[in-house]
Amino acid sequence: MTACSGDGSHAGHSGGGKGGPSPAPEGYVTPTGREVAAAERERRGGGAVREVRLTAGPATLDLGGPRVKTWAYGEELPGKEIRVTAGDTLALTLANHLPQATTLHWHGLALRNDMDGVPALTQRDIGPGADFTYRFKVPHPGTYWFHPHSGTQQDRGLYAPLIVEDPKEPMAYDKEWVVVLDDWVDGVDGSTPDAVLKELRAGMEGGMDHGGTAGHNMSHAAHKNQPTKPSPTTPTTATTATTPSPPSRMMMGARSDILGPDAGDVAYPHYLINGRTPQSPTTFRARPGDRVRLRLINAGGDTAFRVALGDHELTVTHTDGFPVRHQKTDALLIGMGERYDVLVTAKDGVFPLTAMAEGKKATALAVFRTAPGAPPSPSARPKELKGRVLLADKLTADDSVALRPRTPDRTIKIRLTGGMRKYDWAFDGKPYTADQRHPVRAGERVRLEFTNGTTMWHPLHLHGHTFALAGARGRPRKDTAAILPNGTLTADFDADNPGLWMIHCHNVYHAEAGMMTVLGYRTR
Repeated sequence: MTACSGDGSHAGHSGGGKGGPSPAPEGYVTPTGREVAAAERERRGGGAVREVRLTAGPATLDLGGPRVKTWAYGEELPGKEIRVTAGDTLALTLANHLPQATTLHWHGLALRNDMDGVPALTQRDIGPGADFTYRFKVPHPGTYWFHPHSGTQQDRGLYAPLIVEDPKEPMAYDKEWVVVLDDWVDGVDGSTPDAVLKELRAGMEGGMDHGGTAGHNMSHAAHKNQPTKPSPTTPTTATTATTPSPPSRMMMGARSDILGPDAGDVAYPHYLINGRTPQSPTTFRARPGDRVRLRLINAGGDTAFRVALGDHELTVTHTDGFPVRHQKTDALLIGMGERYDVLVTAKDGVFPLTAMAEGKKATALAVFRTAPGAPPSPSARPKELKGRVLLADKLTADDSVALRPRTPDRTIKIRLTGGMRKYDWAFDGKPYTADQRHPVRAGERVRLEFTNGTTMWHPLHLHGHTFALAGARGRPRKDTAAILPNGTLTADFDADNPGLWMIHCHNVYHAEAGMMTVLGYRTR
């Protein structure tokens, strides 16, 4: 099959999928509509065309001791970084060697709608053995990443950084490191993300509720031997009645002083920085006095990370790709899908770069080395983790990207609903279907008002746009932001990118349960 772009040219090739984008109800812009093609023509361009070929397929990965069978891009974890300059055109062909259909979503990019990578909404699935070429202008510098938008695939090894350089970079630094945080379950003792989702759904039917309104009422022990079944779409091998079930991955009591009594659903066996466990960590090397830029990406499925560098102060410069007024802190709390850029001035010695799995009593670790010496312990927890912990609402947008004051033309109110008992996460009590539409019109200032009716926190992600945190004094620009238990989140954005765009929780398991919906541009 051939998917066509809005101007009639072939955007790529896919086969074996589930059909094309969902037909928008009459009166809505379609992903292949003329409005989308016109917006692409207006985007900043004139740079180079960067051609990349990427293969998604089965892989056996070394996590720094544990070896796991999983799916990955090019048999690397994270996948190989892609680096372009703002104004370039990226032409990436994804070859799907997986046993399932897949797509690529370009997390945080304000790109053309038909390249956004949401199956059955903006493009056809890329079937097994097929390929598809994503081609689009990359308008904004910043720290981004890409991953599938197909089932629980992102909680395997299918993710990689996308760094968009600023041709007029205003900051000076000696070194730059991309630091990708992850929680890992795939291939460990027979576990898969699909099996984890099955367990979460089946376990809650047994009567436990740790995220809705009732609180805890069932012990983890009651579930730890519960058999799990792989998803029908997950390849399986022949089993016998004596084959042991994967261990339970259900998390209980993940209490956080910031995120509340339930910081996550899944007890992962490993937490990683750049694909490595704390027992065999990645080492970053610099010289004393070097000014180092760290680009931090949380690619986890269910884990917020509290990040600190031992004996160093962090200066936050960007969040979700957009600059902020520089602010110093000891530690950062990073939700799934969020990114932060920070500057540090390297001291003399060997230091732990620790990412504590918030509420889960475990850590990921990398080593920051400027001198000889013994490495830190795998369980190192620098004192900075208990110091000043910065959240996005304490930041102030840099003047160059601040959203200008304007009264909203439209307010969309969305309530987060569901709980762990039925695992029925949703918006407004309605699980996701591709024909949902929250209407907007091009040119409007839109306000999203989220109310969290659950006792769990959720990282909310808007595709194709950045928004200002309207409830924060400094109104930082974001595309992913945390809403706390029983809390509210107000986000303002300009409707300047026509198409059909997802809004969803970036907890993989909450999204798959149904906590997703669609923002749709009306035609005039």
